Amino acid sequence: MSPAPGPPAMREAPIALYIDADACPVKEEAYKVAFRHSLKVFVVANMPIAVPRHPLVERVTVPAGPDAADDFIAGRVIRGDVVVTTDVPLAARCVAAGADVIAPNGRPFTRDSIGMALATRNLMEDLRSAGAVTGGPKPFAARDRSAFLSALDLAVMRLKRAGFATGTPPQDG
Repeated sequence: MSPAPGPPAMREAPIALYIDADACPVKEEAYKVAFRHSLKVFVVANMPIAVPRHPLVERVTVPAGPDAADDFIAGRVIRGDVVVTTDVPLAARCVAAGADVIAPNGRPFTRDSIGMALATRNLMEDLRSAGAVTGGPKPFAARDRSAFLSALDLAVMRLKRAGFATGTPPQDG
């Protein structure tokens, strides 16, 4: 009989923020929160995208492929990290690793909600492949940006209260 699985791995490194960046509409908002809390940001995409020239921001360009960005992110996140994505399968992998996951509209993906999110995503995918017209997501609105900013700040504050460290602010000169 194998031992019961323990809690997800923890590390001593500071909280990191991973952005699934290919179609992320809240990168600027994420940078704002990251800079305020001195978080290392990994902006992951399968093509070079513009990122701020800042010591806390690292652009990661992965090879083209259906899950290359997802594999990069899911292979690195652990408890104490935060991921921004709309990709439900990626969110499920990151939640399983212990990371906090937030959609750009501010909706958190949690252990309690990820199963339903995956089931809904799979149902909609099946309906679309069968030719059903299901419509798309609601247009992104200003209230979504505001909800995202609040959710990200809350997630970081919760991690800090739980004892996870942030990076140290860059030193001038």
